[in-house]
Amino acid sequence: MINIKQLVNDEQCYQFIRQRRWPDGVSCPHCQSQQVEGNGNHQKQIARKRYRCLACHRGFDDLTLTIFSGHHQPLKVWILCLYFMGLNLSNQQIAQELDINKDDVQKMTSQLRESIFARLPVPQLSGAVEADEVYVVAGHKGNPEAVKKRP
Repeated sequence: MINIKQLVNDEQCYQFIRQRRWPDGVSCPHCQSQQVEGNGNHQKQIARKRYRCLACHRGFDDLTLTIFSGHHQPLKVWILCLYFMGLNLSNQQIAQELDINKDDVQKMTSQLRESIFARLPVPQLSGAVEADEVYVVAGHKGNPEAVKKRP
């Protein structure tokens, strides 16, 4: 049986993150300078590139200051989790598909949802705003015993 984690590799995931994060070229997440030079690869994750900012002299990598940084799960697990969330799978189903603990999946999906929600623009109402009518029950319709006068 083929596990979906075998169909996705680390290089594809990091390339996807780079394209989404820096569509106009790599920039420093600390000072937003585009004066950046490559600084090798991460020791344990070869597909994860490291950089050095020439303006603020700070080092960073593909995941610095993102929701994916500082976690024990590899990036491809996060990407697949996000994909499964888009398919509307439950946390238990995601845990089974990724072969990880359901508590880890709960934490991951919570963080992903919070991050997505934080990036949504605040809705702005303008012009004429209409609302549907509201029906409020004022009484005990259908329950005449409740309104009967007591002696």
